[in-house]
Amino acid sequence: MKQFLSGLLMIVTLQQVSAQDLYMPRNIKKAYENGTRSMSGAPGKNYWQNKGIYNVEVKVDGATKIVSGKETIVYSNNSPNDLNDLAIRFVNNLHKPQSPRSGFVSKDFLSSGLNIKSFIVNGEKYNINSDDWGTVEKVKLNSVLKSKSKAEIKIEWEYPLSVQSGREGQIDPETFYVAYSFPRVSVYDDYNGWDMLPHSDRQEFYNDFNDYSFAITAPKNYVVWATGDFLNPEAVLQPEYLKRYKASLKSDKVVNIASEQEMKSGKVTKPNKWNVWKFKANHITDFCFALSKHYTWDAASVQLKTKRVSVQSGYKNGAKDFEHYVDWMRYNLDWFSKNWPGVEYPYNAMTAIQGYADMEYPMMINDTSIPDDLQDARLTADHEIAHTYFPFYMGINETRYAFMDEGWATTLEYLIGIDENGEAAAQEFYKNFRVKRWINDPSSEQDQPIITMSTQVSGAGYGNNSYVKASLSYLALKDYLGDELFKKALHHYMDNWNGKHPIPWDYFNSMNTGSGKNLNWFFNNWFYTNNYIDLKIGAAAQQNNLLSVRVDNVGGFAIPFDAKIKYEDGDVETLHFSPSVWEKDQTKTVLTIPIKKKVKSINLDGGLFMDYTPDNNSKNL
Repeated sequence: MKQFLSGLLMIVTLQQVSAQDLYMPRNIKKAYENGTRSMSGAPGKNYWQNKGIYNVEVKVDGATKIVSGKETIVYSNNSPNDLNDLAIRFVNNLHKPQSPRSGFVSKDFLSSGLNIKSFIVNGEKYNINSDDWGTVEKVKLNSVLKSKSKAEIKIEWEYPLSVQSGREGQIDPETFYVAYSFPRVSVYDDYNGWDMLPHSDRQEFYNDFNDYSFAITAPKNYVVWATGDFLNPEAVLQPEYLKRYKASLKSDKVVNIASEQEMKSGKVTKPNKWNVWKFKANHITDFCFALSKHYTWDAASVQLKTKRVSVQSGYKNGAKDFEHYVDWMRYNLDWFSKNWPGVEYPYNAMTAIQGYADMEYPMMINDTSIPDDLQDARLTADHEIAHTYFPFYMGINETRYAFMDEGWATTLEYLIGIDENGEAAAQEFYKNFRVKRWINDPSSEQDQPIITMSTQVSGAGYGNNSYVKASLSYLALKDYLGDELFKKALHHYMDNWNGKHPIPWDYFNSMNTGSGKNLNWFFNNWFYTNNYIDLKIGAAAQQNNLLSVRVDNVGGFAIPFDAKIKYEDGDVETLHFSPSVWEKDQTKTVLTIPIKKKVKSINLDGGLFMDYTPDNNSKNL
């Protein structure tokens, strides 16, 4: 019993230190005080999140390029608050000329945006003028939506597909990527209330975990790919192509369901003027679809521990990289499930569409073709599929805290890249593509604290915080804890917040509890500072069988590094030092190394953790 109490006191002390050590904004503190979040890292006893059940009928006109639809949303207000408004989000209004955007767009990007034709709440019709709507707007409710009650919302709407395709729009005149295509209720959460941040085309997304049923009306000869389970293949596919599709669901080999020639011949789909394709996905943060009448359609499947997952691709005939995509994705789903993060792929399907976005969606990716560099093309697929876990398995607020998903996708891309291309090639790609532009540029925007809200940084600051420095922090922590303990802590975090909405403090606290260590010194060092990477060898001396080396941490980040010792006889010894050397003092450390021979020189090498001034990382004795 004494041992149990001692352990309990240790946990309580750890939680108290966590509470005191890391800065929290006032609204985040309030969430912890209200018990919706816990210093253990788990959701608090009063945690809640709202939910919508969406039944959507949507039609895409291939001639006019108009997307029209009607939807019924049963929205549950699980919060402790009565709601006087509904915030409605429609990301595609980014295309309206008057919408605020993060950069220049061409005329082909612009459109008239959303037209709401009807808006009804609980049977009461609202007079809505959507002409002046941006990407998120509040609708004042005539009757309050009480805490722990539901509302039925019915919306009819239409909007034009933009000519220029990015994350969505017209890939070509007969191929469309239809994402963010329906008005939805914005997130109402425990730390900000309604999420009213407009979409600017830089930061990404934040959505509730909803249930979606979609009936997609597509023109004759168009094939539709979508998020979720494909419910009615018999109703829309001709017998031969239905047979191939069903065969792919059990096949480890790639099945060409339809070639470009077969698609163009009109033999693939039922010969109706319009076909209705039905899909369903539950407890997921978004839904999207694509359609084409000439894309090649490949498919296979992969057996995971508890299920067999359908893997599909749609692409232009002759795209050499996309010819490999089904095999690559089969490998992805298996590798991510078994290795890093070591959590089984949670869905029943994954589809890649050749487009222009290099963008992830639940169960779908929209990737640029890179036919002349298959390694780069494959790493793009790796990165986008890695997003399955962050932000979809974990409902990350990408708009505010992009490092919570982009940093992990970058890390997972690197780790699977080691397996695909070897460690040397993966390191070289990571350094060249991720680290160099940051570490070699001393301008102030490069070194903003990672914890800075993503909407408050732009350009290099956004990219470095979201991708580069965040990923390096995760890899440094992996080095510090070791693979086994790091994975244990990571799984603790993921188990806590799968299907929910974690924020950075939930990650910090979960990793503390999951590892059994107070890591706040590390999180303060990496997330709350203007640090960068710059080590310097100070004094170095050999006395008998001991080599003493002072290392100054000029840049400040607690990084791992190798010390390469060259002896007078030509032998070279490499010793690895984890970030633990900085735990007591993050400005300097003294390495005391037992040796048996005369040392000629010592060199510090951070590997992925590239040094701003590498010239002072060497010393001759």
